[in-house]
Amino acid sequence: MNETTPALRASARAPKKTPAPAGGDAPRKVPAAETTFTQRLAELVQRQGVLAVLLAVVLVASFVYPTFATLDNARGVTVQASFLAVVALGMTLVIITGGIDLSVGSVFALGGVLAAWASQWGFLTALLVPLVVCGAIGLLNGFLIARAGMAPFIVTLATLLAARGLLLAFTDEGATTYLVPKDSAFAELGQGSVWGFGYPILIALVLFGGGGLLLQRTSFGQTLFAVGGSSDAATLMGLPVARIKILVYTLSGLLAGLAGALNAARLTSGVTIVGVGMELDAISAVVIGGTLLIGGAGSVSGTLWGVLLLAVIQNLINQIGSLNSSYQSVVSGGFLIVVVVAQRYLARSRRTT
Repeated sequence: MNETTPALRASARAPKKTPAPAGGDAPRKVPAAETTFTQRLAELVQRQGVLAVLLAVVLVASFVYPTFATLDNARGVTVQASFLAVVALGMTLVIITGGIDLSVGSVFALGGVLAAWASQWGFLTALLVPLVVCGAIGLLNGFLIARAGMAPFIVTLATLLAARGLLLAFTDEGATTYLVPKDSAFAELGQGSVWGFGYPILIALVLFGGGGLLLQRTSFGQTLFAVGGSSDAATLMGLPVARIKILVYTLSGLLAGLAGALNAARLTSGVTIVGVGMELDAISAVVIGGTLLIGGAGSVSGTLWGVLLLAVIQNLINQIGSLNSSYQSVVSGGFLIVVVVAQRYLARSRRTT
């Protein structure tokens, strides 16, 4: 027989009080509104903090160096940044999925040489040849990573060496330089302009606009974030993880090849020594722009601000005159360390709230 007295039943129904800690003060509950505000603030700083830094640097530089704030200088900075921006866009997609692509510098150089070589057969050939070859390299990267289960670092390091070797073999160890006809439509693609701003700038802006819509407004973009957040969880959800990885690495190769072709059109030649270390610049721009190296979070707008910040730093070094270009690497490395530390702090604060 299982009976209880009225006093015991009343005691069971009464709410239990949590004992106060030894210090005497009850633990403080963080209001939901305060937690949401903190999380949103952390996300905003992570995504758009680089824009505030960029605006501050531009403002200070405009006062210190009068030649910096001129329209001609702005055109020069943005044209030079447009090639890295196109490469960094593909790198952003790859890093969001939790991967890395070290081959883009060599693929960029290879795309430029192939475009210059193919330009003798017309505009379309000059564009299609580098896109097909460089896209095939990206496809190979994606297949080995997604289907064979190989590490992205190892695979893309191997294709970095392979693409550079193919470039040297195609140009007789750099002894042969292919030239783009200066009066061709392909050369106009790299040197022409609208309202004073070159076609490479406009192409980069269109690509970034499309990339932003792809990430934020399509199921494909949400799948990228899910794969980067947890590949195993995305697989359990039924998402096509392998296909997504193959696609983003293919896009990275295509964009690197396109950037190389645009650079060759602007220089009217296939320069073999370009692209060395470009993969590190692209990774730096992506991470400085707020994309997490572990994947699962990022934005193309942040990458664009990161590219412009690196370009402005390089231009300021040129404005100073007494410093050589190696100082850009020092400053970029410093920015990268600060951003990575800030990302870890923001991620930790978001978890605790």
